Amino acid sequence: MSSNVSFARTREQEERLRLIGQAADEMKAGAHETDQANGFSHKHIELLRRIGYPGWTVPKEYGGEEIGLYEFLLYQERLAQGDPAIALGMGWHLSVVFELAVRRPWTEAALAQLFRSAVAGGLTNRANSEKATGSPSRGGQYQTTARRTASGSYVLNGRKTFTTLSPELDTAIVGVTMEEEGGHADFVIPLSTPGVTVDPTWNMMGMRGTGSHDLVLDGVELPAEALVFRATQKSGPTVNPYLLHIPACYLGIALAAREEALAFAASYQPNTLDRPILYAPNIGQQLSGIELELSAARHYMYAAAARFEESDGDPGYWQAELGAVKVFAVQTALSVVDKALRIAGAHGLAQSHPLGRLYRDVRFGLSNPPMEDSVMRLLHQRAILEVERQAD
Repeated sequence: MSSNVSFARTREQEERLRLIGQAADEMKAGAHETDQANGFSHKHIELLRRIGYPGWTVPKEYGGEEIGLYEFLLYQERLAQGDPAIALGMGWHLSVVFELAVRRPWTEAALAQLFRSAVAGGLTNRANSEKATGSPSRGGQYQTTARRTASGSYVLNGRKTFTTLSPELDTAIVGVTMEEEGGHADFVIPLSTPGVTVDPTWNMMGMRGTGSHDLVLDGVELPAEALVFRATQKSGPTVNPYLLHIPACYLGIALAAREEALAFAASYQPNTLDRPILYAPNIGQQLSGIELELSAARHYMYAAAARFEESDGDPGYWQAELGAVKVFAVQTALSVVDKALRIAGAHGLAQSHPLGRLYRDVRFGLSNPPMEDSVMRLLHQRAILEVERQAD
């Protein structure tokens, strides 16, 4: 299995994958430089804008490519082989647009504005996480608030954490608590709005190039039409298959680590051996483990995506199943990168070696949703339900 082996099914997918592959290969060196400087690769965003990538999940009626879920994962996995941080960030933008395109929860005017912005290269992301509430998936109450004024506008105050791609975002979809009425709501906020600032707080051991700084809202006044969505008690559980961009990203990291391990094994020959360590039995054990684990995880992810596209999206089944894909992919990626480092040994731990960065980047999969404990609970509940149904 080559790191470039894809599951592309059509000529159109192959061509788009070729464009993404070229971009990913161009990004490799820059990704390492950005990591070392704890910076942000603006030039990589521009490279993706040139091929129109920010608009690929936009419906065709607005000028987008309207790609499907399956191929979305193809491109995200390939992009992560070049620059994992930018791939993860672009995954958030594209998945947000994808979800809005399918569910259409806003007014036509609001959706059209965002879609056309994406086709033109504009980036957006949801800004929901807060220091006090943690991950929104845990159900915390937003401390960021919106207050309606006498003129009908809204004033927002608060601070959001982990605002990925913040150095390049055009708009943010900000989750708030409505002061008077209570309940959650979403506002679309251009980052050029007075009172909106980005506080450069992102200083992590991995995924250093995502630009996931704090978004600060200090008396931000917005027109009424900026309020695009209000949650209701009647809202039931939904399945978000677009979060599969997360396991795709981490499997891309694993594929990049595999490539580095193979290159090292094929070139490193200590003077105690008559040929490179690629042929040594102990190295073969590590490489065969990598092949087996990646094959299983990649087939699982792409098969699940294909099956979901053909299904009715029943939440009772797919919440657990898609969560399991993410957990299995991240567990696999962690294992693969670890094996790759065992092959390279101390050489891979050098600051100049890509494996050290990939090892740090892959750890962040544990902190991306859905969280492993929540997924395992859903799988447990699904097993219990099966037994109870059989007993009836």
